[in-house]
Amino acid sequence: MSRIATTFTNLAKQNEKALVTFITAGDPDLETTEKLILELEKSGADLIELGVPFSDPMADGPTIQLSSERALCAGTTLPKILTLVKSVRQQTEIPLILMGYYNPVFLYGIERFVADAVSAGVDGVLLVDLPPEEAEEFKAAADREGLDVIFLLTPTSDEARIRKVANLGSGFIYYVSVTGVTGARTSVADTVFPDVKKIREHVTLPLVVGFGISDPVQAGRVAAVADGVVVGSALVKLFEEFRGDELRERLGGFVAALKVGVKAVGG
Repeated sequence: MSRIATTFTNLAKQNEKALVTFITAGDPDLETTEKLILELEKSGADLIELGVPFSDPMADGPTIQLSSERALCAGTTLPKILTLVKSVRQQTEIPLILMGYYNPVFLYGIERFVADAVSAGVDGVLLVDLPPEEAEEFKAAADREGLDVIFLLTPTSDEARIRKVANLGSGFIYYVSVTGVTGARTSVADTVFPDVKKIREHVTLPLVVGFGISDPVQAGRVAAVADGVVVGSALVKLFEEFRGDELRERLGGFVAALKVGVKAVGG
């Protein structure tokens, strides 16, 4: 059983939901990222998404766009991120998912990327601009190596798309709770709750909800109906304001509060 599947199974046994946290790899540098992965885990994160910085992040709002720019300016590349994962794997078994865009993977080479990612200790990959209809080659390579491929569903996904994602996806399914780009919102869209119910009629994989969740109360509301909650932009925003120990403390404190929110109504 993969680290992702094991984590969701263990949480379900405890009647708990997953807190999935997102940070951009290499913001402000890869050494800091490695330290913060351990801090996120210590503070209550159950799974961690590492954003792979890209020069044209079309699905991301200003907060994550700026984070990607900072990481790229610091010299972050996909090979360096894999080296980072290999290093941090000596200290933790928390599931690590690379989230980004297809272009860097394509340029790296699909077969080579999958082999190197699995060797480094990556558990899953979510490529936001690779829809299931175009993912056959990548999915085949990932399946051969045991790398989970995570697909997105959105408020506009029809039943046919839900079924396709349910059939092809592995690890978990990521439901984007709002239309548009990433970014913290002031409230959770009311449509999330009926949409999650509809998706659950067709999927058996864990279902996590992200995009726009920005505080413990929102995280708790979503955890009441989903198997996990993703928080990204609200965490990445801290990287604009803080550095060093203060960043680590602020990030850890926020994640701990989010975990309390998830636990409060997650069962």
